[in-house]
Amino acid sequence: MRPLADSMRPTKLEDFVGQQHILSKGKPLYNLINSKNICNCIFYGPPGTGKTTLANIMANYVDKKFYKLNATTASVKDIQDITNNMDNLISYTGVVLYIDELQHFNKKQQQALLEFIEDGRITLIASTTENPYFVIHKAIISRCNIFQFKPLEASDIVVGLEKSIRKLIDKGIEVEYSDEALKYISDISQGDYRKAYNILELGINSQVKLVRQISKEYIESLGQSNMRSDSSGDEFYNLLSALQKSIRGSDANAAVHYLARLIKGGNLTGIIRRMCVIAAEDIGLSSPSALSVVNSGVELALKVGLPEARIILSEIVIYLSTLPKSNSAYLAINSAMNDLENINFGDVPMHLKDAHYSGAAKLGVGGYKYPHDYKNHYVEQEYLPKELKDRVYYEEQHNKYEESIRKYWTEIKK
Repeated sequence: MRPLADSMRPTKLEDFVGQQHILSKGKPLYNLINSKNICNCIFYGPPGTGKTTLANIMANYVDKKFYKLNATTASVKDIQDITNNMDNLISYTGVVLYIDELQHFNKKQQQALLEFIEDGRITLIASTTENPYFVIHKAIISRCNIFQFKPLEASDIVVGLEKSIRKLIDKGIEVEYSDEALKYISDISQGDYRKAYNILELGINSQVKLVRQISKEYIESLGQSNMRSDSSGDEFYNLLSALQKSIRGSDANAAVHYLARLIKGGNLTGIIRRMCVIAAEDIGLSSPSALSVVNSGVELALKVGLPEARIILSEIVIYLSTLPKSNSAYLAINSAMNDLENINFGDVPMHLKDAHYSGAAKLGVGGYKYPHDYKNHYVEQEYLPKELKDRVYYEEQHNKYEESIRKYWTEIKK
């Protein structure tokens, strides 16, 4: 049997499912396709969201020959071979070149691609599952329109599955299914149309009886619900971002959810690194001991390893989520680093320079007051360069620890 994902691939814009934020009537991309005026494009989004399908449809609308290359295996010579053969395309008005996973072209290959874009020999449609602003050459980005594809809604996937089944029935293949089964397939596919088709195809092909029964129980027995790993690329960093923002927002439930998805990906080192950052950036001086607690916890998690480490990581995430928050240390160092880039920050004051050598006094180094020789281990003197006099980087925030420190030093410095 021909793969369902191929046999059901739409050929007209009206049959395309999902991505209404860019393809509903009146949207720029919809208008471009209907006016047969397609441009160089970059499609950015997760797998199975229709990037290749839409590229095919666009080529059909403009009567251009469609070529597909995968950047993991293709070379610049493959592109040259296509352009050298353009004179033989009698029934076509040009070429649409679809390059899947363009980020796998190295910088030199991407630069070579510019030649074919600029002279108009091809209309480029490229796809990437990673953020194009990070992985694609700026010169290519400047010559292309970027359209973001989103994971499909479960309802969209159900519609597509129903169409697939109806087409099989029209071909004489008897299939019975329940709405619950299609909803379950759409849920475990996580917005990936192709994955949903593959699960349905497995459910049909794995049965030898005359009437194929697609029930939720049977789909569950196929063991396809743990297919997604979220272990690399944009999705991994999006999950790390969501984890940190959930902890910062003191939402332990959301934080544990994103932790679970990260653990499923298996990148234990990446998770641990971000937890250490969170302890300093978002908990900070509201609970200074959090750094030590997290450090001990992550060392233990590394020692234990997955899957048991998930329990330790969960405890750390809940602990961080429920602590008071302060980003005063984060703001302080960012402000100080910004000054290094933008203003004259001056020299280290002479009394703070290293004086542990015989010629220091001759160079004017000296005059430092040793705080431990004074009451309360404090003495007033200038520490910042004169150019930064009275500059404030650290500002106490409203939490128990920092307020207690502020009160202490207010008394000492009277």
